Amino acid sequence: MSKTDPVRLAVRKTYKLYIGGAFPRSESGRSYPVTSSKGDFLANAAKASRKDARDAVSAARRAFPGWSGATPYNRGQILYRVAEMLEGRRAQFVAELVDAGTGRAEAGRNVDAAVDRLVWYAGWSDKITSIAGSANPVAGPYFNLSTPEPTGVVAVVAPEDPLLGLVSVVAPVIVTGNTCVVVAGERAPLPAVTLAEVLATSDLPGGVVNILTGSTAEIAPWLASHMDVNAIDLTGVADAELAVACEEAAAENLKRVLRPTGGTDWSADPGTRRMTTFLETKTVWHPTGV
Repeated sequence: MSKTDPVRLAVRKTYKLYIGGAFPRSESGRSYPVTSSKGDFLANAAKASRKDARDAVSAARRAFPGWSGATPYNRGQILYRVAEMLEGRRAQFVAELVDAGTGRAEAGRNVDAAVDRLVWYAGWSDKITSIAGSANPVAGPYFNLSTPEPTGVVAVVAPEDPLLGLVSVVAPVIVTGNTCVVVAGERAPLPAVTLAEVLATSDLPGGVVNILTGSTAEIAPWLASHMDVNAIDLTGVADAELAVACEEAAAENLKRVLRPTGGTDWSADPGTRRMTTFLETKTVWHPTGV
């Protein structure tokens, strides 16, 4: 910096939540410092409360009819648009992953893999019905057809893998017509907040994805017990006791629960399991022409 360059004050950022397509502060006014892998201060992140979780569920429920009623082709187009927007901010995501402790080369590969993962799921949008549905043989003059439909509002506890893991748990939920409330990884939440900015500037309707930052142990049990949440993904719950408590709470309204066992290789082929886990099967009987 030359002697003539003005001295600038550092802009101390406090990132907000992402609820209903907007970026509100936590109603509690709380935040917590986010540091790099070397302990350097990066920013403050909002610390979501129980009230914020309720607001996020309400936003997801409001968005569900429109999103589930959209054509699969349209949902695929929107996911592809999200991939385009994410790739356009590649440098920022790489920098945030490096701050979180990922090597620069690996960080670049992770961002590219996250883009590819979104494109992959976008391609499944109008094909999953053919794979998960069926025409069933029955005795009698009837057609018997089973088709998958979205479950509803899904709570997602994201893994600590701050981008590829996050994309890998959110994309299969929304591509099939569900809406979701995501609890971002607590240690490195900045890629999740940046992803929220990507979603807000893409064609994704507000409320389809809602992202909360803060304490997983504080927020996850409330989402598990919320009676307007239809399913929960516990991938990011590392504490076995907390996972069991969430499963027990989820049983109160018969939520679908996904609780993977063992580690997950986010770079591997994800298959269709995460999509079909959050689908219900509707079976229709129709008389054949005589």
